[in-house]
Parts: sequence; C-alpha cells; structure tokens
Amino acid sequence: MKKRAIALLLTLTMIVALACCSGSAFAAKKVTLTIFNSKMEIQSQMEEMAEEYSDSHDVDIEVYYSSDTVAAHMSTKYASNDPYVLSMVDAKDIFSLGPDHALDLTGEPWVAETSQAISVDGKVLGFPVCVEARGILYNADAIEKVTGEAFDPASVRTTEDFQALIDKLIAGGMETPTGLQKEDWSLGAHYLQQVYEMHDDPDAFIAGIKDGSVVLADDPVFNALMDTFDVMKDNNWMKNAPLSAVREDTEMMLAEGDIAFKFGGNWDWANISAFDYSENMGMMPVPTSLDDYNTKLVGGGSKYFFIDNTVSEEQQQAAKDFLNWLVFEEDGQEFLVNTCALVPAFANITLPVSDPLGASVKSYADTGSLTDDYRYAPDDHYAKNGISFQKYLAGQIDRAGLAAEITDYWATAEVGAH
Repeated sequence: MKKRAIALLLTLTMIVALACCSGSAFAAKKVTLTIFNSKMEIQSQMEEMAEEYSDSHDVDIEVYYSSDTVAAHMSTKYASNDPYVLSMVDAKDIFSLGPDHALDLTGEPWVAETSQAISVDGKVLGFPVCVEARGILYNADAIEKVTGEAFDPASVRTTEDFQALIDKLIAGGMETPTGLQKEDWSLGAHYLQQVYEMHDDPDAFIAGIKDGSVVLADDPVFNALMDTFDVMKDNNWMKNAPLSAVREDTEMMLAEGDIAFKFGGNWDWANISAFDYSENMGMMPVPTSLDDYNTKLVGGGSKYFFIDNTVSEEQQQAAKDFLNWLVFEEDGQEFLVNTCALVPAFANITLPVSDPLGASVKSYADTGSLTDDYRYAPDDHYAKNGISFQKYLAGQIDRAGLAAEITDYWATAEVGAH
C-alpha cells in the first residue's frame, strides 16, 4: 500500500507539473504587437486603445512615440535590429523603407476599400491611417459676431479678399485676427511645400530650382503664397514675438474666438477640442491669386502603417488583424473617426465625421477638391527650411533672403525615391 501511495503521489505530481508547464506554454503564446505611433496628437488615445484591445484580443499591444523625425527614429530601430511589428510613418518612408522592410499586403480585404494605399513595385505596402489636409482654419462664430454678417468661406478666394475681411474685423474691434505657428514643420513643410504642390509638376519645379532654370524669388506661385503669408504675419496676435508663440495658446484663441484665422490642418482639432471651442468652425483653402488652387485644400492620405516582414508570422497576423479591425469592426471605426477625430481613408466607413475641421476635409475630398500633397521632400527639408522660414517670420530676413536660403538648400538636397 505504501508503494502504491508513493506511486500515486508521483503520478499526481507529474500531472500537476505537466499542467503547470502546459499553462505556462499557453501563456507564453500571447503575441506582443509593438506599434510605433508618429502622430503625437493621438498618443494618449492610442495608449487607451491598446489597453482595451489587449483585453479583448489575444495580444499584448505596446504603443511607442518618438519626438525624433520618423526617418531618424526608424533608422535607429533597424540599425539595432529591433523593428516594430507595426509602424506608422510618412508616405515617403514607405517608399524608402518599404521595399526592404514592409510586408506585402496586396491580398488584404481593406485594399479594395481605399484609393490611398501606397504600392511599390506592384505590392501594397502602406495602409492609409487617415486623410488629412491643410488650409486656413476659421472661427465663423467669431467672424460673424464682429462683422454682423454671415460668413461664407467661399467668398474669400484671393489675398485681397482675405485682407479686406481682416480689415473689417480690425475695424470691428478684433485687433489681431490671425495666428501663426512657429514650428519648423508647420512653416518648412506645411506652408512652404504648397509652393511645390501648386505647380503642375512639382518634381520639374524643384529640378528647376536645383539647376538654376527657376528663380524662386521671381516665381508667381511662391510670391502669391508669400503675399498671403504676409497678411497673416502682419496681423498675427504674436507678431511682436512670433517665435515665442505657443501652439496651444494659438489654438485656444482660435477655439474661443479671440482670433478668426490660423494656418493649419484638421489634426489641430485634437488640441482645439480641449478648449471652450465655438460651434461653427471649419477649414478653407489658402486665399491666393492662384485660381486653379484657391478652391482646394492640400492633402490626401496621411500617415501610413506598414508591417515588418521579419517579425514572426504570429506577430504579422496580429498586425493584419488590427488593421482589419480599424477598417471593418464597429469599435475600430469608432476609434478612428470619433476617438482620434480622423478622417477615414476607406469607402466602407460611413460614420459621420463629427469634428468641424475633419468634416470640412471630408467635404473637399468627396468633391475631388484636394490638391495632392508632395510626399518626397528630403528628411531634413522641413527642419532646415523651417529655420529659414522662422527667420522670415521674425523679420530677420526678407522675402528675397528666404528664397535665397531655400535655393541654397536645394543646391545639394535630393528628393526622395518615388
């Protein structure tokens, strides 16, 4: 009996041990999905989503953000052989990183629902996170309160129209009706790149700057956009110290009606919505003398996910499942459209865009009124030219000096692969 008892005890011990090992192995199978987020405006939303998604799916999501440029950060990750499973990057990064590092997503069901996916050599590599656009943000309530007249953004097409309305606002008591951001990406990418985008062939225009056949200081598009920029600069609420302007302060003033206009994009809503914002706000094209462009916002697919092609098959599948969740599941769509206040790039997502800036972008996109954004500027373009633009904003150089510094930049810079 004693021997049988010992044998039984040993058997039970082995069963318990095997069960424990089996349980440990099962737990170890839970997939980790690392996500790089390059949109700082939605970092907190991404982190909250990660917790909820991890609880309801058999994955552990970890979301990361870096203040470095996307290209620099991704280069560091690949140099250390430590890739993210899923990375949100800019369009140009899909062209530069995709051929070597991105998984082919051609067969994924969401591909049929969008016109904004990025393909390289016949392979779909980039998943469009959203549609974004740039233009002039306006507070219609503030304008109407001061002027006593209904505001129709379509009535402000030219720089002269813009100046006339600003003069009317000043006469009505709004001392400084505009706001400008000092950030290099706002000046050196979002505003400056309109000069390229508002040419029929941006590549040819840039090539002309490089070889000297285009004199930027004499270019009609450059001067038209700078005329409008000057109106905003001269009427900027921080015109006496423009490089001390805090972005959130400018967004608060627009939201609450202390100023009427700000150059920016629909991504600004993530910050504006935190304030006591006016009900009637929206976006309109940058007013200029450029008749083919002053009825359109500049934009398109913005930020793209790609899946690393070296991580495990389980991680790749988890990333695919996550992307399909965003497009096809009700809670995924809700996360994109309402939680993150993004304009979706997929035809099957019919949730109304609730924020007024996003709604403006969607209305322009639905009518084909978006000028394509130029995605192929070099990685250092906005930083270096942003510094030049900051000098111009602060009155340290004039327009000719700004044109000269941009021309000097292009003497050695090369556009990205596309």
